[in-house]
Parts: sequence; structure tokens; C-alpha cells
Amino acid sequence: MFAAMFGSVEQGIIYAIMALGVYLSFRVLDFPDLTVDGSFVTGAAIAATMVVLGYNPILATVTALIVGFLAGCLTGLLHTKGKINALLSGILMMIALYSINLRIMGFSRENTISLPNIPLMNDETIFTKFTSYWSTLGIDDTLNGLLSSIGVKFLPQTWGILFLMILITLVFKFLTDWLLQTEIGLAIRATGDNKRMIKSFSANTDYLIIFGLGLSNALVAFSGALFAQYSKSSDVGMGIGMIIIGLASVIIGEAIFGTKTLMRTTMAVVAGAIIYRIILGLALRVDILDTGDMKLITAVIVILALVIPQFFEKRREKKRKAKRYAERMAAMNVSQGKGEDSVAQTGTD
Repeated sequence: MFAAMFGSVEQGIIYAIMALGVYLSFRVLDFPDLTVDGSFVTGAAIAATMVVLGYNPILATVTALIVGFLAGCLTGLLHTKGKINALLSGILMMIALYSINLRIMGFSRENTISLPNIPLMNDETIFTKFTSYWSTLGIDDTLNGLLSSIGVKFLPQTWGILFLMILITLVFKFLTDWLLQTEIGLAIRATGDNKRMIKSFSANTDYLIIFGLGLSNALVAFSGALFAQYSKSSDVGMGIGMIIIGLASVIIGEAIFGTKTLMRTTMAVVAGAIIYRIILGLALRVDILDTGDMKLITAVIVILALVIPQFFEKRREKKRKAKRYAERMAAMNVSQGKGEDSVAQTGTD
């Protein structure tokens, strides 16, 4: 159980960066961007190809982020300059990226035009580099000693990956908070809320949409690059359903933690990604389910995350209406009582 939870938390933190990207496009820009399914694989393909070719894994990961930004900008250009429907723009870019990703992974092998997957079993990744440094600190022995003292049987070989991912995800979370509170960030948020209004202030909404989608897909591609190095492989089909995972993370986080402030909302998105992976990991431990049911489980989780909050909100609204009705009736009774008292007083006089 602890082993499944530990792996789910690690994957959830990696997916949290992707969920932040989905939050930027769907919630902030109000743009249904399906490029995510392609740009996630693009990030993984870029990172895996460069690692196999001997490049520094940190450089490979940063390059994946830049290429993801360009992919998002192209989606924005299709919509703003090509006047193509927002949903269709994302679909077209997602389809184009499928072939592009095959080509990118083909560069890792000589005389290969396209390649559907790249294994990274014996290659140095950003995680292996950090883990080798982490092991010299001796923190793993201390943490595992504490766990064994309370009866935990599964002890991870290293806590370094978890620590590194928490650090990276928090950096991107706070950078997102900072950006959305800058002048351009406020303009992007205003574009998502009311495009006509922000246009009336002479703002270039086309530029804001392109830039916002670029940032969104940069985060998605960065997450894909990290996931490829974490899972030791890059596959052309690994991005299928990523948009649903991102939406599930956003919806679950917002439903549980709320959206009162910007910083709270972004933290809710991060937490939602972790909770989603934990729920998925626990669901797969049920005997009647297997790994082939992951997409079905994801769909069910999203449906429940959408329906359950509405159910509770309706109940709260009924209670609020009943309370307001009771308060009005009480006020009417009091006013009627005062009126009768005044009439009685007048008759006595």
C-alpha cells in the first residue's frame, strides 16, 4: 500500500506541472486547448532524444519547455490569425504534433525517419544525476529508519526524486502566481474573463492569447520531459488523455480546496493532481480492475468531481433559501406583533 502511495505521489507531483498548464488555458484564458495531448509527448520526445544523443539532461528538459512554448504559440496563431475555431485549432495542432513527435524520436537512431518510442534504461537523466548527489547526504537512511521504527515495510531506495519534484513544482507554482499578478498576467486573466472589455482598452488580445497558450504548453511539455526521464521511456502514445488528467486535477483541487485567492487556486491544482494519482493508484488495486481500465477510471473520477460538488452546492443553496425564508417570516411576525401592540395601545388611550 505504501509503495503504491509513494509512486502515486511522485507521479502526481510531475503531473501537477502539466495541470498548471491546463489551468492557464482552460481556467485563465477560457480556451479549450487540446494541444496538451501532443505537447506532452513533444516534451518527452525532445528530452529523450537529446539524452540518448548525449546532451545534458537539464539542457534537454529546458529545450523541451521552449519547444512546448512554440507549439502553444502555433495553436494561438491558428486561432487568432487563421480565424480557426479554438477547439479545432487545438485538435489540428495535436494531430500535427503526432507526426512531428515520431520524427523527433527518429533523430535518436541513425537511418530512422520516425520512431514510436525511446527507452532510457541506461542513460543519465536529471533524476539519476540528482539521486547520485542526494545519496551522499545520507538523508535516505534517516527517513527510512524513522519509517521502519513505526512498522512500515516498504522503504524507498531514495527520497531524492520526491524532494526534487516537490522543489521544481513549487518553483513553477510560485512563478505562475507571480506572472498572473503582473501587468501582462492581469491582461491575460482579463482576456479570459471578458475579451471585448479588454479590447476596448486597446489591449492586443491576439498577442495575449498566443502568449498564454505558449506558457500553458511550455509547462505541459516540461512535465512530459520530466515524466519521460522518470519512467525511463518516451512513447508516442503516452499523451493520450492528458487533457482529461489535467482537467481532473483542476476540478478535484478546486472542489476540495476552493478558489478564493489566486495562490490558493494554483496550490489546489497541484494538490488535485496528487489526489487524482492517489485515487487512480488505489482504484487499480481493486481486483476487478487492471491497467487497461485507467482511462475508464479517469472518466469516472472526472464525472464524480463534476457532479458531487454540484449536488452539495444544491443542498447548501436549499439550506440558504430555507434560512432566508425563516428570517423573513420571523421579521414579518415581529412587525405584525408590533402593529397589533400599537393598535391595542391606541384603543386603550
